[in-house]
Amino acid sequence: MSVVVFDNATRTYPGNPHPSVDRLNLRIGDGEFLVLVGPSGSGKSTALRMLAGLEDINDGRILIGENDVTHVPPRERDIAMVFQNYALYPHMTVRENMGFALKIAGMDRAAIDERVEEAATALDLLPYLERKPKALSGGQRQRVAMGRAIVRRPRVFLMDEPLSNLDAKLRVQTRTQIARLQRELGVTTLYVTHDQTEALTMGDRIAVLKDGVLQQVATPKEMYQRPTNEFVAGFIGSPAMNLGTFTLDGRTAHLGAAHLRVPESFLAGLGASDNGTVILGFRPEALELVPDADVGTIPILVDFIEQLGSDAYLYGTLHGGGALGSGSDSNPDKAAVDSIIVRIPPLNTPEPGDVVQARVREGQLHGFAPSTGLRLPDPV
Repeated sequence: MSVVVFDNATRTYPGNPHPSVDRLNLRIGDGEFLVLVGPSGSGKSTALRMLAGLEDINDGRILIGENDVTHVPPRERDIAMVFQNYALYPHMTVRENMGFALKIAGMDRAAIDERVEEAATALDLLPYLERKPKALSGGQRQRVAMGRAIVRRPRVFLMDEPLSNLDAKLRVQTRTQIARLQRELGVTTLYVTHDQTEALTMGDRIAVLKDGVLQQVATPKEMYQRPTNEFVAGFIGSPAMNLGTFTLDGRTAHLGAAHLRVPESFLAGLGASDNGTVILGFRPEALELVPDADVGTIPILVDFIEQLGSDAYLYGTLHGGGALGSGSDSNPDKAAVDSIIVRIPPLNTPEPGDVVQARVREGQLHGFAPSTGLRLPDPV
């Protein structure tokens, strides 16, 4: 069993008053592909390096299978890492790069060639085995780095933003290959990225970190549909969720010219410290344009339309003023901006300068308590 467990694992760097990873409790199942995601400085790469043995642990422990590896040297942990930088030997061929670790371990040449060719077949690298890295594209080099890890047949794969150096098209192709290959191999994998689109499309589960603290662990579907707090809501999703702090008057929430009816369950979850306010969120696809203003509609002044072929996104501001926009104030990578985003059909789109009315679709309104940022109970 290659189950990985972080048990209250903490890392505090000398001179830093706050832990970079703070009491992390996380279990990665045998053969699971878990994506660790968060903004810059959230502690995700530090957590990966703790598992690799490249960072000391100040408190807690880390287990791989039944073994406590907290103080075990990296070379004895039976892991393989893939980095953002390919770190290939330029004077070696693809075959030699992929088989180098096995050669150092003393494996015979025939067995090395068998493993290398098996991995090269899975990675579509067979035609390139005798080439050197300078004759490869960026995507091919990253696949060579993947192959070098695969041939070792480790208990755990660790991947630290391996697609960051690739262009947009190659990123999409390579992330699909990585996800497919991991499922075929069944190796427990921790994949670190700041790109939440990668997290949503690749992982069996996602773990979100902020300031070294674990915010939520869930499947991509669950995290997208039921973010546990305002930070996760504003971080997961592209484009980001629209969020704003509304003032309550009974069951009606007001922000500028927007007036939304809120469920009783939201009101029941609020306390005195919330001071009669509630954070409401709705994703771009949760809004629909309607012809007339009414209670429950949001007037939007159109700034511009982003055409994507099959879809279009309307970007605008709350007509009449008010801080309602995409992202989250608590998210440094997606600072809240007063720009509402609506996904709309690509034909017959409104023009910049128009004022349109939007309504939140039934059951797609998210509520969070301003005092804690935590999710409010959904309607029963």
